[in-house]
Amino acid sequence: MGFGGKLKVMRKQAGMSQERLAEKLGVSRQAVTKWEADAGIPDIENIMAISGLFDISIDELLGKEKQENKKSEYLFESITEYDIDEPKRYDMKFGGAKQLVLSGYDGEKIRIRLASDTMPTLQSDFKVKVDDIKKRIDVDVNRKNGVKEAAAKEAIAIFVQIPLSYMEHIELAVNAETVEVTALECENIELDIKAKNLILGDVAGIVEVNCNLDMDIFCRSFNGEIAINQVSATSKIRIPEGTVFSAVTKGIGTTIFYEKDGEETEPFGVVGADNLIELNGIKSELTICAYSKRG
Repeated sequence: MGFGGKLKVMRKQAGMSQERLAEKLGVSRQAVTKWEADAGIPDIENIMAISGLFDISIDELLGKEKQENKKSEYLFESITEYDIDEPKRYDMKFGGAKQLVLSGYDGEKIRIRLASDTMPTLQSDFKVKVDDIKKRIDVDVNRKNGVKEAAAKEAIAIFVQIPLSYMEHIELAVNAETVEVTALECENIELDIKAKNLILGDVAGIVEVNCNLDMDIFCRSFNGEIAINQVSATSKIRIPEGTVFSAVTKGIGTTIFYEKDGEETEPFGVVGADNLIELNGIKSELTICAYSKRG
């Protein structure tokens, strides 16, 4: 069952109307209708609120089951596959999209799947180009027939799967509302993104995030290093409560704050811990928030 179906079942089991749920979350009834129809996904704040309201873990709301089911729900899709036979560096440029999901899997092909419910000309309007250059794979998504990036950002979801056994270094560029990276173990992942929401799940290694938008970064788990590079931005990163980590600032005028249960608190990082959160850049703020996996 997908996210929308889960939300509808939980709401009805609680004897709650869409209007009542919307009131509790501080959103419109139309927003709840959209979520239940799987026409959109709540932002991180509302996902956490739903988790707490119905006493369901965030992992259950945003787990693999949702993504697997989502694959069969789009009306239009285009799939590109390319065989990989040795470890590679991946350099991927996707342009605009509503959502991008990058994940690792046990296989021997890189898979790029474009999906939409509203763009029947998807296959003719977008061209996926894969270049195999020695130890590097370049992937580009090009728009055709006069399709604007704004249209892609409204209508297109991109799902990318990379073979776990052939993964060395990943560079990814995309302009999307939500970027999700999951089930990856890689030496270095560089995300050059324009995204309000970044979800990291079961990712091990060094993740470097370049983004000058105010971001909400949600970590289902934390194992490695996260370097956030921003200029004049204020962002939040949410990590599971009890995570042992250290935090450092670099650059000019960068500041880290700490928050628990919605309230600012004293620093709870551990100096010298293996897991590291690093804020780089100019005049930027990062708030590290600890959350309970049960809400």
